[in-house]
Amino acid sequence: MEDKLQECLLAGTPIDSITFSGDGEPTLNPEFPRIIRDTLMLRDAFYPAAKVSVLTNATRIGRPEIFEALKMVDNPILKLDAPTSELAARINQPVGKYDVADVVEGMKKFEGDFVMQTMFLRSADFDTSAPEVLLPWMDIVREVKPREIMVYTIDRPTPAAGLQKFTEAEMRELVQPLIDEGYKIQIKG
Repeated sequence: MEDKLQECLLAGTPIDSITFSGDGEPTLNPEFPRIIRDTLMLRDAFYPAAKVSVLTNATRIGRPEIFEALKMVDNPILKLDAPTSELAARINQPVGKYDVADVVEGMKKFEGDFVMQTMFLRSADFDTSAPEVLLPWMDIVREVKPREIMVYTIDRPTPAAGLQKFTEAEMRELVQPLIDEGYKIQIKG
């Protein structure tokens, strides 16, 4: 990373964000806390105005070392797609234990200094816009009070057949009560 940042700086390439995401959960790396500390040090040396962001499924935020590392970054982006563990299991098909209540408790510890990311979609088996799903999700938002919310929908082919996306207009209508309450919400269709 040091070599790449130095190369970009010498080439005059602007960098506004260093983001950890991709195919896999970044917090699973056993060196995640050290990687974050090193990244922040390098960012400060080469691009001090750049933000450091981590997109995470939030399953490990209950671990003190992961929580502390995520608290150091500018944008901890914590994913929560459903208000119940049962629905989250159907949507995300996690490997191992996934408990929405544990994720919510971990989110509370950020005291609002995080971004919540949620995907809206529907299938023959579920619909995240249904009142029995949407209203409890909104209650969680009000409980954890993220500084920003990112809502989005399917953007590429899915491993499961029959999943349907929402339009930006549909998602805006769904989250309008939260917007009216003052929540900052990004909507990506």
